[in-house]
Amino acid sequence: METDRIPARILPDTIEVEIVDNQSHLDADPAFLDGLVRRTLLSEGIEDASISIALVDDATIRVINRRHLDHDWPTDVISFDLSDPGDFSLTGELVVSAEMAVATAREAGVAPRSELALYVVHGLLHLCGLDDREIEDAEVMRRREGEILAAEGLINTFPLVGAATTVDDPGRESVRWPR
Repeated sequence: METDRIPARILPDTIEVEIVDNQSHLDADPAFLDGLVRRTLLSEGIEDASISIALVDDATIRVINRRHLDHDWPTDVISFDLSDPGDFSLTGELVVSAEMAVATAREAGVAPRSELALYVVHGLLHLCGLDDREIEDAEVMRRREGEILAAEGLINTFPLVGAATTVDDPGRESVRWPR
């Protein structure tokens, strides 16, 4: 489905997006993020979803990473799949470090908006079933991220900041919410 030029206001309303901004590092654009979520999900064949995004700082995401993944470091994005097996609708939450987006964008020499978009797209792809634990799977995910960001007119910063595709690097995180 070609979704790269569809404005958010005419995208299907069967995708609900909630954005909570609990950080002070980046002036995030909720309308941009809403449209990005909708277009990304549609590009992955998801037409019915409820997605919440929490924009946080490094200290907050570090606590969440430690609590849910037993990793004691800040990370860029953590995906929580809240869907039950067999659900028709995708339900999930992304916790995104806007602080890390700003720092990494500075390092890569790009706008923080591009880095934040990468984190959101990456988290959404996890919710859609893509994985990056194995090198082959990570290559698929990186390629898909690049395609989605290019359709948005954004730079994929991942290859700009020494992002080797290895399964040993602490990086983006994904968990299933404990039931």
